[in-house]
Amino acid sequence: MPIAKPAAADFYKKLGAAKLLKIHALMVRARLLEERFIKMSKGGDGFFWIGGPGEEAFNVPLGLQVKKGHGVNFDFLHLHYRSAAIVLAMGAPPIDALRQMRSVATDPYSKGRNFVNHYAIPELNVVPISPTIETQYATSIGTGIAQARAQTDAITIVNGGDAGTAEGDFHSCLVWANRPALPLPILIVVVNNGYGISTTVGTQHGERNISDWAKVFPDMPGKTINGNDVAESWAALEEAFAYIRKNRKPYLLEARCSRLYGHSSSSGANRISEADCVALLEKAMADRGLASAADFKKTWGREAQALDAAHQQVKTEPFPAVETIWEDVFADGLPPSYPTKGGS
Repeated sequence: MPIAKPAAADFYKKLGAAKLLKIHALMVRARLLEERFIKMSKGGDGFFWIGGPGEEAFNVPLGLQVKKGHGVNFDFLHLHYRSAAIVLAMGAPPIDALRQMRSVATDPYSKGRNFVNHYAIPELNVVPISPTIETQYATSIGTGIAQARAQTDAITIVNGGDAGTAEGDFHSCLVWANRPALPLPILIVVVNNGYGISTTVGTQHGERNISDWAKVFPDMPGKTINGNDVAESWAALEEAFAYIRKNRKPYLLEARCSRLYGHSSSSGANRISEADCVALLEKAMADRGLASAADFKKTWGREAQALDAAHQQVKTEPFPAVETIWEDVFADGLPPSYPTKGGS
């Protein structure tokens, strides 16, 4: 399956200057946040870092197209640790991610007990991110089943990396999503950055494109795109969302993106010379007269200033108290939505 042709040149103009400037600002916010995490990890102001700088051109359009809310009538998201740009595009404040990076008690996602980019946002249906590799593909089956049974156009979205597609969880998701008895409305995303930690894709994958796995299931669309291109990413996601919402069936989408700072802090987190999707967007907009270098400079300055202020605030916040170690280990009782005998 060849990579889908790039979006038409005028699709940038179709998106319009206002939307593209919003996308650009969110991409800059995500990039600066990840780079701040890296500085924190190297400076002892945080611990382990892992994230997704280089994936913003795909992840921001994804986050902006999500049907946001809580419950089965809204999209569920089963993400992994390279998804910061998705949740930022959905409205999550950068300061909360900084809190998790510094492991302070005010971290709303884990109260300072998990490492960075492990989000859990009930009000946005962002299911708690697990550090275990690609288990999110298996857990997404559950919300997919719930939404297949509900009278709604909401869908389940799950994403992971290219190396994780060797895991059984990924293939279980494909099988369950395509069962004739109950097809599941799941957008199955693989962000292919070309590496599994330090192992290159070409040494591990026998398939030409990861999206070729869709060919196993005759009714399942699959597509591979250039995830470094905002217009192509927006168009592909728009198509995939529309298909799943209407047909209530799964869709496999592979986005090929850059990995600009390596795997994680364990590999040094130094800048790598690969295509930079933010710079590519700025060039595309400037070439079409949709924005100027001054516009971009203003955005970078504004976002950097806001992040500096947030970081300074987080530095004043306390670490978890030792006596709280056993809090929230087990749930107390059942949630109000859980049915009990007799309907009580």
